[in-house]
Amino acid sequence: MASDITGLHHVGHVVRDLAEALDLYRRLGFDVPPPAYPAMVPPGGSAPEPFGAANTHADFARDFVEVATCVGEGARIPEDAKIVPLQAPPDVLPVLLDRIAATSANLAVCLKRFEGLHILMFSSSDVDATAARLADVGVRHGGVNTVRRPVRADVVEAVRYLEIDGDQPGLEAEGRIGVVADLDQEIQSTRVREHPNGAVALLEAVLCVPEADLDAVERRYARYLDVEPVREGVTRVFPLGAARLSLVADGDLGALLPGERPVASPAVVAFTVGVADLSVTARHLRAQSCPFRMAETGDLFVPAESALGAAVIFREMA
Repeated sequence: MASDITGLHHVGHVVRDLAEALDLYRRLGFDVPPPAYPAMVPPGGSAPEPFGAANTHADFARDFVEVATCVGEGARIPEDAKIVPLQAPPDVLPVLLDRIAATSANLAVCLKRFEGLHILMFSSSDVDATAARLADVGVRHGGVNTVRRPVRADVVEAVRYLEIDGDQPGLEAEGRIGVVADLDQEIQSTRVREHPNGAVALLEAVLCVPEADLDAVERRYARYLDVEPVREGVTRVFPLGAARLSLVADGDLGALLPGERPVASPAVVAFTVGVADLSVTARHLRAQSCPFRMAETGDLFVPAESALGAAVIFREMA
């Protein structure tokens, strides 16, 4: 029987300064829209004040890369940011505020470890079935939640997801890991942009773990994904349709991505996007003075030290 997991839904790059991160992603060749900042009207009825967590996406047809930050007091807000006042019925608002507060708190915990990739979400064709399967194999999670967000005046998107619980609710050792219902293709198609670097899809997340924990983490993700990995050189690869999760020991990361050393372990250390023509990507990176290296596979990658703690890999698609 095929797994209910259909691919990668998104990875999340958690940063300290969203304005700096926007500049980075745009130089890397991703067309990212202005970030959205939730806001509340303070007592007295003055202008809405941003709070919680803010984000933006580099969108593709079936997946995306999220760039997110905590909105702390005195945080620098990008000039083009969209301030989104929260509007919800009185009986829903407290739940919404609790979720935003929990998300922001988890992101703050992640940032204390390092700036980089802390969110790994998989797509599911049936998130309720995924929730039941995970429970059956002893994986703790917070149940299926639904968030509704306006797309246009007449369209509301319902996002259904679950987060896997580690020692802290909603957080595993490597960050926020979860499963989200497949993106609505009609809605997602309105977000897709033409990226100057040629990126068209999220193909891979690279998870780096201590050598001593490699077998245990492999078994854990086999339960999460209902898929057995295959060996490819130094990596253990979980095939997820057109995408994949690659598991590598911290001592072998340099063999996979020359010169790379994990900022922490365990950690999601890199993501791969598919491009139509790698030469176009290389020209763009050179023009923007973005340093890159070549992996033994022939992929190009921007090292983590030049990309706010997350190596960005570009792979030519057949």
